Amino acid sequence: MVESLDMQSPVLVREKETSSGQLLGHLTLNKPKALNALDLEMAKIMLDALKSWQNREDVVMVLIDGFGDKAFCAGGDVVSMHQAMKASPDAIPGFLQEFFTVEYELDFTIHTYSKPVVVWGSGIVMGGGMGLLCGASHRVVTPSSRLAMPEITIGLYPDVGGSYFLPRLPGKSGLFLGLTGASLNAADASYVGLADHICDDASRDDAINALLSHNWLTEDDIAGKLNHLLSGFVPAEDEIAPSNVESHQALIDELCHSDLLSDVAQNIRNMKTADDKWLARAQKTFLAGSPITVHLVQQQIKRGADLSLADCFKMELIMSCRCGEVGEFQEGVRALLIDKDGAPSWRFESVEDVPMSLVEHFFASPWASSEHPLSLLGE
Repeated sequence: MVESLDMQSPVLVREKETSSGQLLGHLTLNKPKALNALDLEMAKIMLDALKSWQNREDVVMVLIDGFGDKAFCAGGDVVSMHQAMKASPDAIPGFLQEFFTVEYELDFTIHTYSKPVVVWGSGIVMGGGMGLLCGASHRVVTPSSRLAMPEITIGLYPDVGGSYFLPRLPGKSGLFLGLTGASLNAADASYVGLADHICDDASRDDAINALLSHNWLTEDDIAGKLNHLLSGFVPAEDEIAPSNVESHQALIDELCHSDLLSDVAQNIRNMKTADDKWLARAQKTFLAGSPITVHLVQQQIKRGADLSLADCFKMELIMSCRCGEVGEFQEGVRALLIDKDGAPSWRFESVEDVPMSLVEHFFASPWASSEHPLSLLGE
């Protein structure tokens, strides 16, 4: 095992030797008290490590996980973003532009990496954590996994590649999940195509040892062998809760079938939840969420369905910078995480009140195409 380890680092960067002498690059998010929320320093460390391993023949694969049992990664460091927005009202804060630029380059790098990337997404996986998980070649969830894109609660929108992966989920489930922030369990993640393996929570160390014990030097199909090894750590069937999305797919498609956003909003408002806790929570989140975000979710999914991965991230950087400028995002973070009063003062009372001219502003680039910070992405 090759390790030079600073346990105080927010990301543990390790190179672990396999039985064949090749290395497994191991990145562990190391801010358990903050549920491993991704900050700018962490994103830079991870991106630098991935770039350094990309062309090294001795590194056979990469594993990304989170320290502790509660969370893989509960999102991005929006508290720091709030401070930057407060200091630069009605402008795009430089810190936000840098953070989202680095984060999206990191996510894109994982999506397009030339070596297999295993992400162990146990516990809470939200926002920025979804960006890390969704791009991996081997996405692992566990019975404790709770995946969600709840940005509607803070006046943002499901970024980190959501414009690419949400439109490509079954039926209208991507739109519903973006509008309601509904959480996904392991079976949900598998059903909608956001996870490749369901592994037992307690098997992480054994799974890592299995990867380290294998002779990768003689392996023709590394990705296939990885799938085979990970499939050996399946939990007992009674530990896996059934999929909420699958059982509600017909209803979700019915609620979200209209091209008119006002109709979709009305359908979710009037949805009969009865004793269904999952639906009730989804409806409650939607009702309390930002009306501006509702429009952004619809537009990102509509536009992202026809865009390449690189172009989705370029569009999202424009959207996220505009969110830092307009003020809705700042107010959402204030209410949820700063003052914690749970009472955001949204700019509009309803979806119907939001002018399309404002919505279009979120997609208007503040840069010339050649000056876009992600202009070289995918080239």
